[in-house]
Amino acid sequence: MRALLLLVALSTTAAADPLPPGSLGALFGPTSGTGPDAKVIGAGYTFGAQAAWQPMNTDRRFGWALRWATLFGAYGLFYQGSAAQIESTLRTVQMDFTLGARWRPWPSPSSYLTLRPGVEVFRANEPLPPKMQRSFVGGIAEVGFEHYFLGTSLLLDIDVRYGLVGSQPSNIAVLFALSLTGP
Repeated sequence: MRALLLLVALSTTAAADPLPPGSLGALFGPTSGTGPDAKVIGAGYTFGAQAAWQPMNTDRRFGWALRWATLFGAYGLFYQGSAAQIESTLRTVQMDFTLGARWRPWPSPSSYLTLRPGVEVFRANEPLPPKMQRSFVGGIAEVGFEHYFLGTSLLLDIDVRYGLVGSQPSNIAVLFALSLTGP
C-alpha cells in the first residue's frame, strides 16, 4: 500500500501556481533630457500611474506583458533647461503603451527581468525646440526588474525608461513603481 501511494505521488506532477495576471499602481522617479535635449528640458522628476496585464505561471521562465502608463513631469528643477520660458518649470504629460517580455533567469518565481518597447505620446506646457511644438509621438523602450512580495499581492518595478526613441525631445527616467496585483 505504501509503495502504491509513493508511486502515485511520484508519477503525478504538481500544477504550477499562477501569478496574479494584473497589476495597478503608482510610479515616480528622476528624469532628464538626453543628448541635445538635456540643455533644452533639463532634469526633474516624474510621477504617475500604471496598469499591466502579464499572465504567467510560476513554472514558466518567459512570459509577455502589456502595460499602460501616464506620467506627469516637472523639468528644470535640478538642472535648468532653456525650454521653460513662461514659467520656471517645464511641465509634461506622457502616455505610453508597451508590449514586452518577462524573463526569470533564476530559480525563484518571484523576480523577473523585463524588456518593453512601445509607443509614447508626449505633451509639454511650452513649445520645445527645434520644431517648436508642444505635442510629440514616438517610440519608447524600457528595461527593468520586477519583484513580487507579501506573497504575490504587491509588485515592485524598477525600470530605466528611454522616451521618444529616434526623435526629440528624448528623455531618460529611472522609475520606481509599487503596484497591487490581482485578477
